[in-house]
Parts: sequence; structure tokens; C-alpha cells
Amino acid sequence: MTLGPLMVDLKGVTVAPEERELLRHPLVGGVMLFARNYSDPEQLTTLVAALHALRTPRLIVGVDQEGGRVQGFVQGFSRLPPMRRIGQEYDLNPRAGLRMARNLGWLMAAELRAHGVDLSFGPVVDLDYGVSETLGDRSLHRRAEAVGPLAVAYVHGMRDAGMAATAKHFPGQGAVVADPQQTLPVDRRDLPDLTDDMTPYRALIANGLPAVTVAHVLFPAVDSAPASLSGHWIRDVLRGEMRFQGVVFADNLSMGAAAAALGDVVDRARQALSAGCDMLPVCNDRPGVEALLRRLDVDPEPASRMRLVRLHGRDGKTREQLKTMPEWTISQEMLARCAAAPALNLEAGRT
Repeated sequence: MTLGPLMVDLKGVTVAPEERELLRHPLVGGVMLFARNYSDPEQLTTLVAALHALRTPRLIVGVDQEGGRVQGFVQGFSRLPPMRRIGQEYDLNPRAGLRMARNLGWLMAAELRAHGVDLSFGPVVDLDYGVSETLGDRSLHRRAEAVGPLAVAYVHGMRDAGMAATAKHFPGQGAVVADPQQTLPVDRRDLPDLTDDMTPYRALIANGLPAVTVAHVLFPAVDSAPASLSGHWIRDVLRGEMRFQGVVFADNLSMGAAAAALGDVVDRARQALSAGCDMLPVCNDRPGVEALLRRLDVDPEPASRMRLVRLHGRDGKTREQLKTMPEWTISQEMLARCAAAPALNLEAGRT
């Protein structure tokens, strides 16, 4: 059996009997975990092991563990700062900011790998223009020339811990106001005006970026379809002009933005796969998942299947082993520094 293109979710802290059959469906390739699926570290280890044991190759298990207000697992895990705090450190001292990015990327990934989780969807590399309803302190910085090196350092830290990074949200959603969870954001800039937003991706791709998540944002001056459903954005720009060779995730196809873009969830999935996406998260919409398993008639490309298996985590160490490592000591010192206010209130370089 190969990994299918759908990433689905679970109802609770265990795999329900009916969910076992769903997860064995050949169209399923991954599971997205949320706070509702977590009670404590031991439960998480048991849950992920059960998910991995369901089939071969094993399902990809992911979570959003950015830090700040977006951290799926909190109790029993290090409380990670928002990405903005790393940008503030960079403004004070670029070398210190880069060290913090790498150490905190390692810590986030190493803790998840200790429980078998394959990936966290990050880092966020959207530029914070100060207008987005959802971005704010999730952004590393306002300036592309800061976001690029910080994101590369963070991704290297994740790689050191055995986790593949998934940069988001390509080509950038920092300049739109609307929340894609509710409605379809529209960015009316032309492609040359998006150079800064795409600069961090170029730096990451040059450093072997494993995956990206494509935004549910419409750029009408570039294409008539939202980026997540656009063959122009994915095949022509991302894979063609930018030479990206990793996995392309669509953002959650159950978001309001996706629903506003095209028909029902099956139509959306067909268009996203046709556009070049490798994996489609469909979360918090069990009827939608069931409709896809009944009606989605696609045969994923062999290259897509090969890309997906490369996202499996590697080299996971137990929490006890992590605590003996010098990286752990350094990362805890970084967390203590993050808990204190930065020496200057710079708002990550805004002018």
C-alpha cells in the first residue's frame, strides 16, 4: 500500500474502531492532531504508535506546534514563544537571533519526535505587514531579509532533531486582512510586487526545504484560482521557476476560504491535486472526508508518493535522552530568555 493524498483528523485521544477502517483507506496518507487529541505525553506516544502501526508505509502524523497561541500540545511540553520573539532577538543581535531560531526549532521538533510525531507545520514565513487578522506575532518579522535567514536557521534546527519542515503559507498571506478560516482573502498585487513575500522561500528551497503549505489566497492579477488550487502558482511558479522539489500541502480544504473558492470538498480536492498538490488536509469535517473516500477518483503520481514518504520523522530520542544533550540545556536557557521582555520594544523591525 502507498500513502494517499488525504490528511484527516481524529475525534478524540484514541483511535475509534470506525476510524481504523477510515485510516486504512488507500486515499488516506496522514493524520493531523489537535489539542482535543492530547491529554498527556504518555497518551500521545501510545496514540502515535497506534497510528503508525495501522499500515505500511506508516501514516504521516502532524500537528501545528508553532508556539505562542498556536501550540497543539502544551501540558508536558516546553511552552514555546511566538515566532515574533525570535525576530525581536534578531533585531537586538542578528547572531543571537539566528542561534535562538535554530535552538528553538530543534527543541520544538525534538520534543515531538520523542513521542513519534513526524512533523509540525512550520515555520511561518509570512511577512507581517500589520494588517492580517490571523498572523500577528506568528510572523518572524516584517522584513524578508530577516525572515529568510531566521527561517533557514529554524529549519536547520528541526532537521537536527529529525523532522522535516513545512514552510507556510506560500506565496504569502501577510498582506491580506481576511481570515481564511472564514472567507477567501484577496491580494490584488501583481507577481513582481510579491518578490519580498517569496524571498524567504527562495532561501529555504536553496537549503533543501522538504515541504510547503500553499495558502487559500486569491491573487487575481496572477491567476483566477486561489494559490492552493492553482496550477500556475504550484506547477509554473513554485516547481518551475523556483525549482521546488519537495511536498506541496494545500491548506486545510475545510476552511471557509476553500469552500468559497470552488464547489464542494470533492471538487476542491480534484482541483488541488490537478494543480500539483501532493497532500490535502481535510480536518474538522468528517462528512467531507467520507464524501472524498466515496467519490474522489484519483491515482496519485508516483513522484508524489515518493515525496510523501520522505516526510517521516527520523532519529527520535526519548525525553530522558533529550535532557542529557547540550542542545537541551541551551534551549532551556533560550526559553528563559524568551520569557523575559526583550531589552528593546522593537516590534520586529517595524518602521
